[in-house]
Amino acid sequence: MIEKALSGSKTYWLWVGFLGLWSLLAFALFVNQWIGGLYVTGMSRDIPWGLYIAQLTFLVGVAASAVMVVLPYYLHDYKAFGNITVLGEFLAIPAVIVAMLFVGVDMGRPDRLANILLHPSPNSPMFWDFLSVSGYLLLNLVIGFKTLYLKINGLKPPRWLKFLILLSIPWAVSIHTVTAFLYSGLAARPFWLSAIMAPRFLASAFACGPSLLILILFVLERVSSFRAERAVIDKLSQIVTYALILSIFFLLLEFFTVFYSRMPHHMHPFEYLLFGLEGKTAAVPYAWASILLTVFAATILLIPKLRKSSPWLQSAAVMTILGLWIDKGLNIVAVGFVPTPMEEIVEYTPTAPEILLTVGLYAFGALIFTFLCKIYLAGYRIFGSPPAPSGPGETIS
Repeated sequence: MIEKALSGSKTYWLWVGFLGLWSLLAFALFVNQWIGGLYVTGMSRDIPWGLYIAQLTFLVGVAASAVMVVLPYYLHDYKAFGNITVLGEFLAIPAVIVAMLFVGVDMGRPDRLANILLHPSPNSPMFWDFLSVSGYLLLNLVIGFKTLYLKINGLKPPRWLKFLILLSIPWAVSIHTVTAFLYSGLAARPFWLSAIMAPRFLASAFACGPSLLILILFVLERVSSFRAERAVIDKLSQIVTYALILSIFFLLLEFFTVFYSRMPHHMHPFEYLLFGLEGKTAAVPYAWASILLTVFAATILLIPKLRKSSPWLQSAAVMTILGLWIDKGLNIVAVGFVPTPMEEIVEYTPTAPEILLTVGLYAFGALIFTFLCKIYLAGYRIFGSPPAPSGPGETIS
């Protein structure tokens, strides 16, 4: 089936070429950064994490969200998700790959990642994060391609595959939990020192990932013969609704705890985020943009008539993705370093090379997903059309 990714229309190859050029640009910018150093970025001694690590937190969430289609289908026999489980697993693959690439470019010396394997340290959250993320990538590669093969040939999954599928469900939760521990385990950073950091990450992941999957389903309907049942779209939109409301609720809990307790070292990062400190307001527009986008999206999703309207649902999905991308990106990462241990306000602004390299890595991820979609659609023409393969839980017929 892999050869299907190497054939397509002129439009397909123009899209592949466009993403390929962006990917090459990202590689060139990375080489320049490797040679010249991280001075080309907006990061500094006071703010060592920026746009790159922000994408790690976002993309790990996208990868973890695959569990939201796997769990209902395999544990609750919700057959409507039968034809999109592979798509959800294929979405997780480029998300994990690009998330790991962002860690590499953030380090400046990606060869030092080998130290995680050469000198493992079980006391380090980074060690467990590497194991969980790389293990999840391997699980989705095996499960995704094997499941697609079985569906095409109308075969039932073997016991070992069912075991891996069940294992992938808690593993998906673990990858975002361990990533959250990278932040909440740093006691010197009050902004991150929160017991609900992991639940916040998971709630936003389960809102953002299905939102992205909804948009992908609409795009596939436009460019191919793929057709998603309305029941699939409705169920995904319900998942987004509940998860987004929970994400907003967790954020309100943070606001109450910080501002009601009136502890200055906990208040200052939130004050800087929402209102600015000492005249420094670089983060304020991003913070309020994230809040407004997620609130507007939740309002749309809470109204059944609007949620069932494709244009409104697509708008809500876009707003959810953008709002949570900002929240889990610059809001959480950069603001965590404000103020510095010396009580100074040092602001962070991504530079042009940083932004272009980020876009290029996303283009590389989109390129991988494009190839995977091509393979998936080739299989869908077989298992997604009558006569459908027999077997419980194997089709949506």
